[in-house]
Amino acid sequence: MFRRTFWFTAGAAAGVWATAKVNRKIKQLSPESLAAQAADKAVVAGHKLKDFALDVREGMVRREAELGEALGIEAPVGPDLPVQPHFAVEAAPPGRRGAPARNRKLPYNPYNRNEDH
Repeated sequence: MFRRTFWFTAGAAAGVWATAKVNRKIKQLSPESLAAQAADKAVVAGHKLKDFALDVREGMVRREAELGEALGIEAPVGPDLPVQPHFAVEAAPPGRRGAPARNRKLPYNPYNRNEDH
């Protein structure tokens, strides 16, 4: 009798444990949980990226100071000197400023061989 009670209790405990484990896994794989996990990982990645950028900036400043010291150009920029902005792209001509690309006329090229076809 004691043997049957033991195995019955052991089976019931194993069933409860397995059910709890399956329910926990189902909750982990639900869309809401997956979205929350992805958001958490994105936040962590953002913090790591920010820390990396700060480390790079600190290293740049340190290396710039080393190079300035080695080359002897440590002189600070005076406040009376104007700073010239550098643009990577040239500004559009004043007459063409808001014109869409499809309304602009392209120059006529008489040697374009595909123009007849």
